Amino acid sequence: MKLTNQISLVSALLFAAGCGMWAVGPDYEKPQVSVGLLAVPDAGYPTTNKTATGEFKAAATNDDPRAVITAETIRAWWAQFRDPVLTELVDAAVSNNVSYLMAQERLVQARWTLVGSAAAFMPSVTMDGTYTRTGAHRFTSSRWATGSNYHGDHFSSGFDASWEIDIFGGVRRSYESAAASLDAAAASVENAWVSLAAEIGSQYITLRTSQERLRVARTNLKLQSETYDILKSRLDSGIGDELAVKQAKYNVEQTRASIPNILAIEEKCMNGLAILVGVVPGSLHGKLSSLPDRDWLVAPQRLAEIPLDAMRDRPDVRAAERALAAQSAAVGVATSMLFPKFYINGSLGLDSVEAAKFFRRDSFLASIGPSFSWPIFQGGNLIANVKKAESKMNELALAYELALQRAVEETRNAYSAYTQEYHRYQSLQGAVAAARAAVDISNDLYKNGLKDFNNVLDAQRSLLTLEEALVISRGSISIDLIALYKALGGGVEPPPPEKSAEVSE
Repeated sequence: MKLTNQISLVSALLFAAGCGMWAVGPDYEKPQVSVGLLAVPDAGYPTTNKTATGEFKAAATNDDPRAVITAETIRAWWAQFRDPVLTELVDAAVSNNVSYLMAQERLVQARWTLVGSAAAFMPSVTMDGTYTRTGAHRFTSSRWATGSNYHGDHFSSGFDASWEIDIFGGVRRSYESAAASLDAAAASVENAWVSLAAEIGSQYITLRTSQERLRVARTNLKLQSETYDILKSRLDSGIGDELAVKQAKYNVEQTRASIPNILAIEEKCMNGLAILVGVVPGSLHGKLSSLPDRDWLVAPQRLAEIPLDAMRDRPDVRAAERALAAQSAAVGVATSMLFPKFYINGSLGLDSVEAAKFFRRDSFLASIGPSFSWPIFQGGNLIANVKKAESKMNELALAYELALQRAVEETRNAYSAYTQEYHRYQSLQGAVAAARAAVDISNDLYKNGLKDFNNVLDAQRSLLTLEEALVISRGSISIDLIALYKALGGGVEPPPPEKSAEVSE
């Protein structure tokens, strides 16, 4: 075939590739899952009103003081606690947390995978060069007729190029898959950030709650110890009640025995926070061991509705959707393997048997021409790969739907726990006030000989139990609110690591 005819055929193939913008396999469309607006599981903000069964009644809509949660509310939600230590921990985790840095590396890998996919659109060019020294003795079969020895040189160097013309879109589908996988990796990084920030907030509130529980236990231990000392002093003077002394003693020791467990929780939380911000456990004890004189209960908030759009925008849901898009393109890649592949091949180089003439014009050689390959029979392997890819696509479509359902579930559960805990907290406030009064009354009655010491014991034990429950309830309200923020997407993208502050001791 003449060179002009070859060039014409190559041009025709390039024109066909440029005009053929279609590609085999399904064209991806984002799944549309619509269930409308869902009722919010809202227990309401409690008031002093009560129902016929004695429960606190939720406030009427026009009496509800709670602020509506918006996208701005959850933007950097940790700032709402107005705690510089918590903010510092969250900021430091961006650049130090090992798990988050691992997620970022996976994103880098996905970016380079996309670059590699884009390279398939370009020609593949390789360069090679050889030098061969050949020798043959006159008694060898190749030189027997001449009766002389032979020694010769061979020099060659050049470029070989091959360019696949993406007629059926296999390369384009591969690029689409890599691009969607990159989006999924980016969403996974954001999801890792959402989970990390929420975990830091929950651990921090748990730490402060355990420290508040320690304060309550030690305050009650002091009160019970004072009662025991008075009874012991009276017994030593011969006017006391030995049974009351023993009862007071085990009350004191029972309270003292509760403290080590709380201290273990405190240590566990401080070590956990150290891991979350990427430092060695024990490094944050100086910062976290003292309990600030403040409250972490933020102003009550409520959801007006649970819009499905907000659920779709959660990073884990977006990651599931992008994984589905990547697999849809992968079906196209598998389908393209059923069709022929067309290439333009060419070479350009120098070839000579003399080094001095290697770079001369008459040592130049070149070739160009099309080629194709078509797998005619593969024992059903190619069809099997297509069916496997389609099944995987269907699986990921179901995974996306499940991710959306779980997003709604997490939001409803977190909001229900948050609003119901307020009712529990209000009841516990009344119980603690009554228990404190009961302690004073039982002490007076015992001192006046009107009641035995069992009433004092019961009152003191009830006060400790209820005060601890009240502290735990306050912490639960904040932890449930953080879980709600996480369920709603957890805020904006994290700040760049280079702008994050390090944790100081």
